[in-house]
Amino acid sequence: MSAVCNDLRWNIMRALAVLSVTLVMACTEAFFPFISRGKELLWGKPEESRVSSVLEESKRLVDTAMYATMQRNLKKRGILSPAQLLSFSKLPEPTSGVIARAAEIMETSIQAMKRKVNLKTQQSQHPTDALSEDLLSIIANMSGCLPYMLPPKCPNTCLANKYRPITGACNNRAGMGASLLSTGQCFQVAAPICIPRSKVDHPRWGASNTALARWLPPVYEDGFSQPRGWNPGFLYNGFPLPPVREVTRHVIQVSNEVVTDDDRYSDLLMAWGQYIDHDIAFTPQSTSKAAFGGGSDCQMTCENQNPCFPIQLPEEARPAAGTACLPFYRSSAACGTGDQGALFGNLSTANPRQQMNGLTSFLDASTVYGSSPALERQLRNWTSAEGLLRVHARLRDSGRAYLPFVPPRAPAACAPEPGIPGETRGPCFLAGDGRASEVPSLTALHTLWLREHNRLAAALKALNAHWSADAVYQEARKVVGALHQIITLRDYIPRILGPEAFQQYVGPYEGYDSTANPTVSNVFSTAAFRFGHATIHPLVRRLDASFQEHPDLPGLWLHQAFFSPWTLLRGGYNEWREFCGLPRLETPADLSTAIASRSVADKILDLYKHPDNIDVWLGGLAENFLPRARTGPLFACLIGKQMKALRDGDWFWWENSHVFTDAQRRELEKHSLSRVICDNTGLTRVPMDAFQVGKFPEDFESCDSIPGMNLEAWRETFPQDDKCGFPESVENGDFVHCEESGRRVLVYSCRHGYELQGREQLTCTQEGWDFQPPLCKDVNECADGAHPPCHASARCRNTKGGFQCLCADPYELGDDGRTCVDSGRLPRATWISMSLAALLIGGFAGLTSTVICRWTRTGTKSTLPISETGGGTPELRCGKHQAVGTSPQRAAAQDSEQESAGMEGRDTHRLPRAL
Repeated sequence: MSAVCNDLRWNIMRALAVLSVTLVMACTEAFFPFISRGKELLWGKPEESRVSSVLEESKRLVDTAMYATMQRNLKKRGILSPAQLLSFSKLPEPTSGVIARAAEIMETSIQAMKRKVNLKTQQSQHPTDALSEDLLSIIANMSGCLPYMLPPKCPNTCLANKYRPITGACNNRAGMGASLLSTGQCFQVAAPICIPRSKVDHPRWGASNTALARWLPPVYEDGFSQPRGWNPGFLYNGFPLPPVREVTRHVIQVSNEVVTDDDRYSDLLMAWGQYIDHDIAFTPQSTSKAAFGGGSDCQMTCENQNPCFPIQLPEEARPAAGTACLPFYRSSAACGTGDQGALFGNLSTANPRQQMNGLTSFLDASTVYGSSPALERQLRNWTSAEGLLRVHARLRDSGRAYLPFVPPRAPAACAPEPGIPGETRGPCFLAGDGRASEVPSLTALHTLWLREHNRLAAALKALNAHWSADAVYQEARKVVGALHQIITLRDYIPRILGPEAFQQYVGPYEGYDSTANPTVSNVFSTAAFRFGHATIHPLVRRLDASFQEHPDLPGLWLHQAFFSPWTLLRGGYNEWREFCGLPRLETPADLSTAIASRSVADKILDLYKHPDNIDVWLGGLAENFLPRARTGPLFACLIGKQMKALRDGDWFWWENSHVFTDAQRRELEKHSLSRVICDNTGLTRVPMDAFQVGKFPEDFESCDSIPGMNLEAWRETFPQDDKCGFPESVENGDFVHCEESGRRVLVYSCRHGYELQGREQLTCTQEGWDFQPPLCKDVNECADGAHPPCHASARCRNTKGGFQCLCADPYELGDDGRTCVDSGRLPRATWISMSLAALLIGGFAGLTSTVICRWTRTGTKSTLPISETGGGTPELRCGKHQAVGTSPQRAAAQDSEQESAGMEGRDTHRLPRAL
């Protein structure tokens, strides 16, 4: 009996051990990837041993905050809150997001290193003053900033002089006036003038994702990063700065009833200003919406914790819920400093925080085409032979195109389609700038120029059937960009500055100036050009075809249509007046000379206590208008200087002699915004000057009398004896035609996601083309260790012409499309493990029942007499059983023999088999 019990115990223990090991393996298989992916997601992959712990900690802080932000966004994708809408409108384009993350890591690392060094030296030093150049080089490299601080690679083909790069890089051409050159490689413009091929001194001037220009040194409270107003106890001229909300309440805020219409200019003047601002400047907010240190949600905290910079509310202005502040975020930092040409030429000196411009600085219609190769790829219709842009696949406006929607995984930040219940948001429109859906008038202008590009492209292709799709696209893009420049500098800016200020600060075009830096300045982007925010009417009118109030579409209040409020730049007003050559305002009497309203001047001085404390945006906004202008003298100066720099410093400015032929320039001058409206809407009558206010119908002209371009000036012909012709386009690539030294040249390029193999440039000779066309090979982006396309939390899978970032279950891609965010649900593998565990437990229960029954049967064989007849002791049976070591056939024979022997000559009483 003891031996039998021991055997049973051993069998039970063995079964339990097997079951335990199985369960552990199943759970480990399910949960280990979950745990390890979570660790990678939060902390990132281990860095090389030479990277300091400070850099690792900085990465962890930035990535953790960014991860928390995207997780919150994932849970709030259907929410209508204004703060959420503002956040979506300021999200950087993916390329900008990668650079902003790298810059935040670099900045955080430098600040942390400063603290460590100062703790050792007990000295109060500027961050970069305390670090060696070698250490800064390591931080720049390992943070991911280094590639965006290096000079970009500039093209060395004849296209470098024909079409501007989508990023705006390589625009500056030192010493490139219309000089006569007798030798050397050059681009043939018009004999005997030629342009040297690749002399670019400042390739980053005006390029996207570089720092905004500084016309005056930045004013930070810590000398490096903290903006004015960051520290509550900080005094300026003996006084603290007033809370910005107080400035709004006492000086800027007025009731809707007192707002009047402009008696001279139409609302389109305001709309064009906003639209063109979105062509030249976009300062994205920090990629994180939580504090880098503690991870506090910027929507919840009222403390200044980078990048959170909340707007404090006085007690009497707080809502009923008692909110003490409004959420606000700092702008993304830029990698490197400003426009430095050499990489580490001055890295060991003071390097204060700079803000990034996510767009090209040039007036180049980047609102239509984007400012990065990745966005341009999304906008183009790659199946079209006419070089068209993508349009909405389903919706049409009486046969005319609408903008397409953003990709499915992008945040749904716009109003739902009619008839959709609840507050579920819908997708926004996709355009060259992510703010295209902010307000109806802005969306209308984006739609207008999408249609104009496609109209021009179709017409140019009809004129030049031999042009490739890429050639048509580039030529139409070039014309659309020129029209943006013409409408802005010829029609818009003179009305804003007034004729005298325009002549003083802009003046006539005198040719390209290689010393003019066209980079948009910080003060222009965040203060001067935001004068337009004070020109927005609180009511958005919706009119019918006769320009009357639409009976079925009443006007919308601004808060119903516009979700990107302005922000206040805090700089010294008087310093900028001095910069412009204007007298400083030192006394209340001085202030009254610049601001007509004495009450407004008194309120400003009462809030700021000292004239030198006045913010530049408020001071410039309150100034008296110049004659026939819509700005005062300070903003006229700042806007005028910026526009002159954008024009004179742009090698591709439409009036530069090499960009268009004389005939083409004459045709471009005939075009206007009114003509664009006629060509791309259903309107048949428009004002001759779209910016001039007028009454319908007496001030409106028939579209038949509105002049426009004759595209015959773009017709291209070749000599009859040409032996080269045009070869077929290569797969996943295309070519563009240009001339060099009087000979025809084809320059090949591949679509985004492919790389060229073979000769980039082919030249026509007497025997034909000098080389065979190249091939376009798919690029494996996932193999790029220096610039991984996906975050460490995601797995990269190469696709033809692109890549995919994949997440392990239960993670999902966040807003940036490259980082995995926890979805909050259990992994599918967990459900499988639970099912397997249930199956194993059921099996174990059955095994245990069988063992118990067998043990009971064996144990009662000699101790539980069932029958008193014949003196026999029958066995207790738990169904068919099999002894250890006995085959199934042998066990069945034994059972049969025992049953036959027990039934011979006697009556037996058995327990039912079911027991």
